Amino acid sequence: MTSTTRPNAAMRGIASNLERVMHGQADNIRRIIGAWVCGLHVLLDDNPGTGKTTLAKALALSVEASFSRVQFTPDLLPSDIVGVSIFDAKSQAFQFHDGPVFAHVLLADEINRASPRTQSALLEAMAEAQVTVDGERKALPQPYLVIATQNPIDQAGTYPLPEAQMDRFGVRLGLGYVSAQDEMRLLDYSLAHHPLAQLRACANVADLLAAREAAAKVQVAQPLREYIVALVQATRKHPGVHVGASPRASIALFQLARALAFFDDSDFVTPDGIQDIACDVLAHRLTLDPQARYGGTTGADVVEAILAQVPVPV
Repeated sequence: MTSTTRPNAAMRGIASNLERVMHGQADNIRRIIGAWVCGLHVLLDDNPGTGKTTLAKALALSVEASFSRVQFTPDLLPSDIVGVSIFDAKSQAFQFHDGPVFAHVLLADEINRASPRTQSALLEAMAEAQVTVDGERKALPQPYLVIATQNPIDQAGTYPLPEAQMDRFGVRLGLGYVSAQDEMRLLDYSLAHHPLAQLRACANVADLLAAREAAAKVQVAQPLREYIVALVQATRKHPGVHVGASPRASIALFQLARALAFFDDSDFVTPDGIQDIACDVLAHRLTLDPQARYGGTTGADVVEAILAQVPVPV
């Protein structure tokens, strides 16, 4: 479809479209669209049945984007994700067959059930929007988004994501259970058909690329840039933190704050906008020392404490 709407209006239109099938998830939808616009990837860590897969499919459908889903299992190989070269007897040459990674939206379902070797197949794709096969670099579609899911209640037979992999995810979110009222709306919406069967595209990938270009022009005042860096650096000095957030976290916080300010039709980022997403961007990147971890401290606890300690620009 061809769209002539303003880029931020297109973002809000996508959000409204998703809210038709994902009731009670307005905040998470806003964050995921913002992440896609600014080139970040999303880790959904939540219980089964909360709508993680539906959300990923609905997002791709809303913008006429290509979509792939990979169910991560212990026997999955890197070539099952990236693709493989197969010898063609007719041409007497190897022909590369694209793997599911070549899509605008890749759903990596239960990513922690695959081996570390297979998990690592996504590292280059997530960091550089490309893959290298047989020494040849192949670009991935733009805008590119990986949505990975994890089930936090069943850890048997899983491989925890290493720090390098966690750092590739711009935001980590949990959908959670919706209110009774929103759950009733889900029942009503699903009476005749699956909710996704009723969803129609309301934008296209060109709208997202236009939004990315426009969001990059949102102003972040120098004191707020210093505030972002101060928050991230504080994670490296906080008691109980073995490894703090990386410079990639500063960039992610900076980029997502701009994208969400643009979503909200603002020309500039505010301290509230940074604080609102700080836990989503930073908490999953922190490695706590054993004493803090076994004492019940979480990455989110650390970030909340830092937000209370670091002076806010005025």
